[in-house]
Amino acid sequence: MRPGLFFALPVLLLFTSSPLALAQSVYRIGALVADDQFVPAFEGFKKRMAELAYIEGKNIRYEFYNAKGSREALKRLAQKLVQDKPDLIVTSSTTATAPMAKAIQGTNLPVVFLSAGNPLAFVKSYVSSGNNLAGISTSSIDLTGKRLELLKELDPRAKKVISLHHPEGVSYKDNLQALTEAAKKLGLNLVHIGVSTEQDRRSAISGLNGKMGDAVFLPPDAFIIAAIQEIVQQTIRERLPSIAPTVVDVHSGALATYGADYYALGQQGALLVEKILRGAKPADLPIEQPFKLKLVINLKTAKAINLKIPKEILIRADEVVE
Repeated sequence: MRPGLFFALPVLLLFTSSPLALAQSVYRIGALVADDQFVPAFEGFKKRMAELAYIEGKNIRYEFYNAKGSREALKRLAQKLVQDKPDLIVTSSTTATAPMAKAIQGTNLPVVFLSAGNPLAFVKSYVSSGNNLAGISTSSIDLTGKRLELLKELDPRAKKVISLHHPEGVSYKDNLQALTEAAKKLGLNLVHIGVSTEQDRRSAISGLNGKMGDAVFLPPDAFIIAAIQEIVQQTIRERLPSIAPTVVDVHSGALATYGADYYALGQQGALLVEKILRGAKPADLPIEQPFKLKLVINLKTAKAINLKIPKEILIRADEVVE
């Protein structure tokens, strides 16, 4: 035996089993978001993946789809991604994750949801999904009460609150129940408007006015928020304060939110994806909560509707859009 030959095999095995060697595989990641407001989650995800040495075009490839608010497109794109058999799929929102959870049944495809307001719609519990899903809960339904409290702080005169709802939404009943209970505790009257089609939505938005109510509360529903630009334009025109579910919505012109930042959620979700790519099973990973929730105020919108924001709220705010 030649000197050194005895050690060649152990050294080779050590090298090929190292994380660096494993990272040389080209991973294929599918991605599905419900509409434009969830795109920042995917952007944050890609940014963090690159920081973790998953470089697009080198050792990872992405197949990204945006359903643009269409429920039919979500179902079709979910099925297409499963048929393409990527190594892993990421989603953002309950609306996008629910059809994906159905599409992967009978397969071994892992799915990581970068955000979901109601993950119990498709996982067994927060301790374990009980299936091939893992991800992050935005606790949107649980935050309903805090958002209504924020509305009362911003505009104590508000007594009647208009709320748009989507009866076909995955979390419709849970959202409605949470909002009704919170409004009762705060002594607020609710004006519920159900919208099932795009025409319904357009009509409801154009009808928002000060005679109908004193403020507008937007639920964490992708079908509703897909029209955030139109909602913002109408509420500003009618000088109605609007409380929205996400930071992205406030950047789009809603008055305020208390909730998760999708870009940050995407970065957080990348850590879950890396664990799974390294061999972890989704069912062994508990459903996570956001690392941070943000109070965000749009001061430009406040000025446009002639609403003076209390100084103490501005001091508390994590971000003020001007």
